[in-house]
Amino acid sequence: MSQTGLFPLHLPAVDRRLWALAWPLMLTNLTVPLLGLVDTAVLGHLDQPDYLGAVAIGANLFTLLYWTFGFMRMGTTGLAAQAYGRRDDFEQTALLVRSLVLALTIGGLLILLHQPLIRLGLWLMNPSPEVTELARDYAAIRIWSAPAVLCQYTLVGWLIGTQYPRGPMLMLIAANTLNILLDLLFVTVLGWYSNGVALATVAAEYTASGLGFWLVLRRVPAGQRLSRALLGRLADYRRILQVNRYILVRTVTLLLVLAFFTAQGARQGDVILAANAVLITFLMVISNGLDGFANAAEAMVGERVGQGDRNGFYTVCRSALRWTLWGSVLFTVMFVAAGPWLISLLTSIDSVRHTAWHYLPWLWCLPLAAMGGFLLDGIFIGATRTREMQNTMLFSALAVFLPLWWLTTGWGNHGLWFALIGLMLARAGSMAWLFLRHRQNETWFT
Repeated sequence: MSQTGLFPLHLPAVDRRLWALAWPLMLTNLTVPLLGLVDTAVLGHLDQPDYLGAVAIGANLFTLLYWTFGFMRMGTTGLAAQAYGRRDDFEQTALLVRSLVLALTIGGLLILLHQPLIRLGLWLMNPSPEVTELARDYAAIRIWSAPAVLCQYTLVGWLIGTQYPRGPMLMLIAANTLNILLDLLFVTVLGWYSNGVALATVAAEYTASGLGFWLVLRRVPAGQRLSRALLGRLADYRRILQVNRYILVRTVTLLLVLAFFTAQGARQGDVILAANAVLITFLMVISNGLDGFANAAEAMVGERVGQGDRNGFYTVCRSALRWTLWGSVLFTVMFVAAGPWLISLLTSIDSVRHTAWHYLPWLWCLPLAAMGGFLLDGIFIGATRTREMQNTMLFSALAVFLPLWWLTTGWGNHGLWFALIGLMLARAGSMAWLFLRHRQNETWFT
């Protein structure tokens, strides 16, 4: 079947395969916020708001902490996909074992250092004394999930790289189901409130991690047994960290940009802060949705790189572009047609709702502005070109976002959103330039 044109009438085999990989990952990504929503819904009906505030503060703290180590998922996916493409059974298994060793080591260190980390996080967020005490208790319980969370990242990355996307979906379904049941038991029946929410989340994380181990053990290539060779030497761990350190810098840079965006919105008043928070929620929805195609591209690109299949590599890239563009257009139409209604679902406060409506046109621009960065992230991760991901993020943040914000401070919140859209376009443009340069010089496979 012909694969020419951006939107072929008949789906080529590669499109069907990419969609088969993408839809479970999209479902998984889009339900990621569900754990937090369940916690909020259970505590939101209590008489005292302090418990809800404590969980909100604590959950944000752990989102930032764990997201910093998101490289455990992304780096594992690219390396696993390339080993899968080479049909290198030993390398697939060795990568899994070594990445899990790193995950357990980092998780153990986070537990050991949790007291200063929690104090620092609460000092930065500066909640009220009542909420601070409850949030500290919540965090002291929640930190025990660190090894499980980081192992989950590794297991999910390995399952995506070896092209079993239903595994992460099953893990998340198990975690969400157990979290809902334990929230109801611990909070509404036993009256443990915010501490109960923390315990429910820890139990859900370990359950998902245990299910992930079981799924991975069923997919480990036959004949591979735990051995000294699989554990490897220090140089093997350095190789994994070399790929991942660039993703770490890229992720921290993105976190700092979003924190700066929130802080600058807060300087303009509580209403602007709340309206921006509502609109940023939709950015997370866009990201989680389009990342399904990016995650599928990671697996298929990595496989083609492992095989040395140049034509197949570019075919996958074109297919991923088609699906990502369609998804972006769908998101844009949805926000244009139903934006005010969606905002009203998230807030009933008139001042916040009307302010968010005022800045809604920026949300219309986000899907198409962000799609290139999301897609190319997937391609670059699959090809383990993580240093270039880091450099393009640093360029976009330092040479585009900050100057645009500074030049448009007189525009108020419009200038802040203009700078964020500029960041998205800069990431897409700089990564696209590198993509084309690698294609022209035939250096994707060197």
